[in-house]
Amino acid sequence: MRKTITVHKFGGSCLRDRTDLDRIAEVIQHWPGQSLIVVSALWGTTDRLMRASQEPRYASRLVSDLSRQHLRFAPSLVEGENGHLFRSVLNGIELSLNELAQSPNNWIAINRLLAAGERLSALVVAQHLKENGIEAHPVGAEDIGLKLKGVNRAPVVDLETSMVELDRSAFFGTPVITGWFGEGDDGELALLGRGGSDHTATSIARLVDADKVILWKDVDGVLPLNPRWGLDSSPIPYLGYSEAVELARLDTPVLHPATVEPLRGIGIPLEIRDLRSIVKEQAASIIGPDLIQTHTVKAIGCLPNVTRLTVSSSSLEVQSEHLGRVLIDLATENIACWNLDSIPGQISWIVSQHDLQKANQIITNHFSTPDVAEYGVMFSLVGNKLPNEENALLSPEMISLLELEIVSVTDHAVRVISSRHDVSSMLDTLANHLGLTAMV
Repeated sequence: MRKTITVHKFGGSCLRDRTDLDRIAEVIQHWPGQSLIVVSALWGTTDRLMRASQEPRYASRLVSDLSRQHLRFAPSLVEGENGHLFRSVLNGIELSLNELAQSPNNWIAINRLLAAGERLSALVVAQHLKENGIEAHPVGAEDIGLKLKGVNRAPVVDLETSMVELDRSAFFGTPVITGWFGEGDDGELALLGRGGSDHTATSIARLVDADKVILWKDVDGVLPLNPRWGLDSSPIPYLGYSEAVELARLDTPVLHPATVEPLRGIGIPLEIRDLRSIVKEQAASIIGPDLIQTHTVKAIGCLPNVTRLTVSSSSLEVQSEHLGRVLIDLATENIACWNLDSIPGQISWIVSQHDLQKANQIITNHFSTPDVAEYGVMFSLVGNKLPNEENALLSPEMISLLELEIVSVTDHAVRVISSRHDVSSMLDTLANHLGLTAMV
């Protein structure tokens, strides 16, 4: 019988000081089965590297500062078996800075510089685990054949190609794997987007058929209401994949939509745990298959300041052809379309207001100038097997009070918009109406 495999992901918020490494070692020592670890850069390191990539001539102290910072976490690293790798990464930083001083737009050098944060972190974490009796070793994601879909910047891991090319022989003992990057379509280093290290962790889990993924955070689970609005709530015990993706798209800072996708087809559970709290048998929040049909709202996603753009079309054939082109152009410009409503003779799109100018131009290129209507907020009422419009979640009185308009209904979300801008007050009213405040 094979050992259970758990992929643990530790982000920068869990890598602030040496006591965090002590806590990570304690967790791994007592975790059953085999542990695979994915790490982000140490807290604040990526920001420093990004600043240096923009001003390489003024980054002369960066290498020595980073060396001292990481040696405070693992003082014996230089004398250890991976000391030569540590020096190699530092030399690579210096080389990248020199290249950028001569050629500021050299994206290969930029990516190599930015990826150094994860490389250093993997070395530090592996060294500290070894000192605590754990057979740990650093692993570079691109060195073991983790392929990304794209060049320079990539949205996701190429699971199909990686499944064939991944060097699984590197996963002995307790590998500490670099998050956030891999090999792009051109063979060069490519970086993932926001939430990239979490996506690396779930992709690795899919590739090795892990039993679970744990994202260790500095928060205790996924909350039904984003704390940014000043409203307290308790973690959601269970979210289906579709619910989690919907909430991640609109609001929650804990998850990125790409994190969940590699797990969908195979049903691997994803747990959210707080590194600094007592490790309980049951995680505060578990994300898994869309099986639990509560027919109630579990969370409210919130997207302030959206705009609806509406055009008319006299020809259905032209409408269909041009609609496809608009959607391609919006995706090319990385503009999220939060709702699309197309009926014969009329199309409307909902986008964020900060994308209005570009979206307006794109639509105008293919249709007449659109009518523009601005709204204060889009809410997404998130759950599984929610009632439909005939069996509404919201009473007519609530819809009237908050000036709501339902724009879409799916199995896992009801999206509504309002022209009002007092988002926190509206959210509080909605949460009370839907019984979410009882979770506090």
